[in-house]
Amino acid sequence: MAAGANGRTAHEAWVISGWAATSPYGLGADAFRAGVRAEQYAVRELPEQLRGGSPNGSGGWVPDFDIRAVLGRKGTRSMDRVTALAVSTAGMLLESAGPGLAEDRPEAVGLVLGSGHGSVKSIMDFTKDSMTAAQPHHVDPAVVPNAVMNRAAGLSAIWHTIKGPNVTVSGGALTGLLALNYASRLLEQGRAEAVLVGAAEEYSAQRSWLEHHSRADGTRQAAGPLGEGGVMLLLEPAERAAAYGRRAHAEVLASRFIAFSEPEGARRSLARAVTEVLKSADANPEQIRLVVPSDCGGPLGGYEDAALAEVLDGNRSRTVRLRSLIGDASAASASFQIAAALAHGGSAPAGDGLALITSVDPDGNTGCSLLRLAATAP
Repeated sequence: MAAGANGRTAHEAWVISGWAATSPYGLGADAFRAGVRAEQYAVRELPEQLRGGSPNGSGGWVPDFDIRAVLGRKGTRSMDRVTALAVSTAGMLLESAGPGLAEDRPEAVGLVLGSGHGSVKSIMDFTKDSMTAAQPHHVDPAVVPNAVMNRAAGLSAIWHTIKGPNVTVSGGALTGLLALNYASRLLEQGRAEAVLVGAAEEYSAQRSWLEHHSRADGTRQAAGPLGEGGVMLLLEPAERAAAYGRRAHAEVLASRFIAFSEPEGARRSLARAVTEVLKSADANPEQIRLVVPSDCGGPLGGYEDAALAEVLDGNRSRTVRLRSLIGDASAASASFQIAAALAHGGSAPAGDGLALITSVDPDGNTGCSLLRLAATAP
């Protein structure tokens, strides 16, 4: 069949054929699925090693996540938390995907990882050391890699022998949706045959203070509990997934991103993005059975809800509000929203179970992705 302008043939579909999560519910997709379905509140008092002068006493932190216990002692002496979250989540996904994904042709598998800043703690600690030590160069050189934003993506690929395209995406609350869109483009252009795509974010007092001050303008809900964790999805053509015996959990239909200049413009921008994504997928609002908004709170959260009410107009879809359960995962938020859609998948008839994931970022961007969920739950 002839390929279109974007290199994608008419019969090709990109599917999510595997996923893993490291979340405040614990390690693995099963723990996340159980917690989300039960609407379990996972924000709790911070342990002493994470508190460190944080403006909040509670957060959605990953329980019992000891880097050396999870990944072993080799290569983890100076590993930062966000890198460890990414490496371990990628490992869980590769294990569940079955043998051969990254071993047979490692150059055919790519990795796209969303990140806010990388490890905010490492960046700020390194800067502090350079200013307070006897000499500016009296710093720990082993920490230098942790202060680079693409550290987590690069080390995840090295750790798991993934030799295809390696990309770090940063886009605020929309990061997970942007990463998914980037991964789809890699497949469309033939740059990879399969892509691990997701996002990771760590909890630290440093990140907590940055978030606290960034919300002072009132565009988002006052600084509250933050979350952390990582999500990894396996995106590949449906035919490839079937050939390797992997089940398609969802098909990625389309994504749209539209900017706004003033907070009040968020409603119109998101409404337009949702309208366009439905048109692109040749779908209508009545087919949407699940909506997972960013639920960012404050005025922007209100604009997001108003846009959805306007476009869906009477649709009786189920709405899952994840932020109130696990905290604000910042750059990993949208990836967790996708995971929540997958966790709730399977409740709609085949071919009619559409899930809409939306996000609004205070820096002036809105976005959404549309998925067709599998007919049966995993």
